[in-house]
Amino acid sequence: MNNARGSTEDVDFRGPLDVTSAATFVLDERDVVIGWSSAAQELLGYRTDEIVGRSVALILMPGGAPEPGAAPDRRAAAGRAADGAGSALVPPFPEHHVHAAVHRDGHRMQLVTAVCPLSGTGQAERLVVAADRDRLREWESRLAMLQGLATESPLGFAIYDTDLRLVWCNAASEREIGRPLSETRGELAEELYPRGRFVTPGYPETLHAVMREVLDTGEPFLDLHFRAEQPSDPGEEHLWSCSYYRLQDANGRVFGVCEDAFDISDRYEAQRQVNLLVEAGRSVGTTLDVLVTAGELAAVAVPEFADRVEVDLAPAVLEGEVPGGTGSGAADLLRAASRSAAAPQSGAPDHGSPSPGARDHGPWTHPIGAVPAGDAAGERGRRPPPVTYAEDSPQHRSLASGGLVLEDDTLVVPLRAGGGVLGLATFVRDGRRAFFDRGAVAVADELVARAAVSVDNARRYTRERAAALALQRQLLPQHLPSNSAVDLAYRYLPTDDLSGVGGDWFDVIPLSGTRVGLVVGDVVGHGLHAAATMGRLRTTVRALAPLDLPPDELLKRLDDLVGQSAQDCADALGTLTGDDDVAAGATCLYAVYDPVSRRCTMARAGHLPPAVVEPGGRVSFPDLPAGPPLGLGGLPFECLEIELPVGSLLALFTDGLVEARDRDIDKGLDTLAHVLAGGADPAESLEDLCDRAVCELLPDGTTNDDTALLLVRTRELDDRRVAVWSLPAEPVAAGRARELVANRLRDWGLDELVFTTELIASELVTNAVRYAEGPLHLRLIHDRTLVCEVADAGHTAPHLRHSADDDEGGRGLFIVAQLVQRWGTRYSKDGKAIWTEQALPAPSRPRPGVGDRADLPDGPVLARS
Repeated sequence: MNNARGSTEDVDFRGPLDVTSAATFVLDERDVVIGWSSAAQELLGYRTDEIVGRSVALILMPGGAPEPGAAPDRRAAAGRAADGAGSALVPPFPEHHVHAAVHRDGHRMQLVTAVCPLSGTGQAERLVVAADRDRLREWESRLAMLQGLATESPLGFAIYDTDLRLVWCNAASEREIGRPLSETRGELAEELYPRGRFVTPGYPETLHAVMREVLDTGEPFLDLHFRAEQPSDPGEEHLWSCSYYRLQDANGRVFGVCEDAFDISDRYEAQRQVNLLVEAGRSVGTTLDVLVTAGELAAVAVPEFADRVEVDLAPAVLEGEVPGGTGSGAADLLRAASRSAAAPQSGAPDHGSPSPGARDHGPWTHPIGAVPAGDAAGERGRRPPPVTYAEDSPQHRSLASGGLVLEDDTLVVPLRAGGGVLGLATFVRDGRRAFFDRGAVAVADELVARAAVSVDNARRYTRERAAALALQRQLLPQHLPSNSAVDLAYRYLPTDDLSGVGGDWFDVIPLSGTRVGLVVGDVVGHGLHAAATMGRLRTTVRALAPLDLPPDELLKRLDDLVGQSAQDCADALGTLTGDDDVAAGATCLYAVYDPVSRRCTMARAGHLPPAVVEPGGRVSFPDLPAGPPLGLGGLPFECLEIELPVGSLLALFTDGLVEARDRDIDKGLDTLAHVLAGGADPAESLEDLCDRAVCELLPDGTTNDDTALLLVRTRELDDRRVAVWSLPAEPVAAGRARELVANRLRDWGLDELVFTTELIASELVTNAVRYAEGPLHLRLIHDRTLVCEVADAGHTAPHLRHSADDDEGGRGLFIVAQLVQRWGTRYSKDGKAIWTEQALPAPSRPRPGVGDRADLPDGPVLARS
């Protein structure tokens, strides 16, 4: 304040023609100077003794201002002054007349003069007041500026005395107050603006406190934001930018404080709307979920833009489809989001006061965002409630026309994308701001347009993900086959919405000799391509498994297939393999369990090893050679064979179960081992164990990758259901085989199968004696079917053929094929085994008991998640 005051101390607010500071001289009746002030001497250069007694024409040109360019004739003027003839001030001086004047040193000047007649006795006739014209014009400009600030400026000025009572205000301030100064002079500031407050952080909140601090300290307060009801418009709250500074006279005496205020309500509202659009761009469309996006639109608009917002979407949008269009047929929508300033809970729908014309068909118990992501259509939760609009409602008119509708305090804007209407956004204002001006309508239109893009993106994603999930469901096992070798339980969790559908899979494949193939795999990437590749790999494994290949050989053939597919794709595109075939880099684990020998043979291609839990609870991860991921080629796969005690638990899983962004894979494996150790008890339900594993490792139910878990509890087929004999490689072996088979089948109560099984065993043994090498092994397995196997040391595959009428042999295998359900050949390092399966008579099928289990219920795999 002191610096500001010092910079204006040389300003003379009395004006250049003020008699106390201007150049003054006195003239007699003949315009002869008889009095001369020091200011006149300073202005014109003449000392008193040089000018007194001489005519004023010496310094002032007669007749007012001369023509431009005319030079003064000083000698003529001096002669006239000496003679006393003529008058330089004829006609007499008018007020503020401009005269050309000549300085003592000869340079010409422009003076403004004012004449004050003098009355009374003596020679003095007039008092002339003179000032430089440029200085007067500068002073008049300042005066005009002050006049404009007082009468025309939109900036409100007010002066308060030291008691904070109004002393003076300009016209703009009068308009804000709504009363003339004559009525408000002397009122306190807080009486003029009751309930007003400063909203600038770090400053006092009341007018009294702010102005009192300015008076006490002398420090100005600049650009404070003051919010209050405008006195001239009660009920309408405005925002002003205010500045306050102390007023002092020339002697430094404080006599008040000045306030200047500018109404920035419109500017603030415009900035607030811009901020709203910026916030909408940041917070609307953060997920690819239709309902969450609708809730974000409602949340960003309340209470900043409207007091109540409702977002209604066409049912087709929640299914990922495009609505049929506008018209009366599209009047039934679903209430996707509802938010009210009266119900400030975050994201919760409010159905207390629906918008005009809407008939809500019931509450929706799920809050916005609580529906699982990607489940907008209510796949795992309730759908949003339907809402129907009356024919005379603004919503119905908006649907019919496809445009926005403004009615009283309600604004309805359609969510448009791709030429269709996805739904409606209804904005309602209550109370003091129950009005949507042109700017607010434009903001609402832009806000909804941005949200519509996000809703449409979420709709498209919903459609694509639904298609991918449908494909994935069809490619995964629809049910697991029943068998006596193992007890099974499984869980499959698709990935979250951000990553999309993945390519994890698992399968259980019945093999010959009551064995079972267990497989789990993982395709890199996500989306339809990954799901389709997963289905291709799973189909290939199911096609290769019945060939009874060792696990390492099966993976080798699968690896060749993947590599060949990638090469074919590269040849077609003319590029090296890349993202065009996501099967390259896929992992797989394949295991074969034999319930007769209780041995499990496994191999893996870059996949995590299984977890093995012994009946006592000891958990281990076998040191199974990793092998390269599928499609890389060039490296071998190796098998590992282990013997599993009866009741052992085998867990096959993908990395999505044990690996996460915030968790190391080793920690995940430790957690899984801890959970599995608690399920070593054979009485423990595998279903419950699956649930515990998922809850421990995926507590929030979501993962950044697909997750597959297959739990297998092993069983054993002992001597009560398995018979094995060694036979010599001689012709008499066929008769011995018939005898052994008949006796054992009668012991098992399978008399109905004696004849056919004798014939089967006889033909298979005869072929082995004739075409292969010994020793021979005959094995019967009484399981869900009757299995008859003949093993020899040869590696020559038998061929089924039609014999001619005159052929003496070659019909044995053909006859066998007609008597059995299935038959085939299984190779091992010691030779081969030809096996057959026959259906059992109904009363002879083994009941579930120790070592057996009932059939698993059929059903889609994804339902058990």
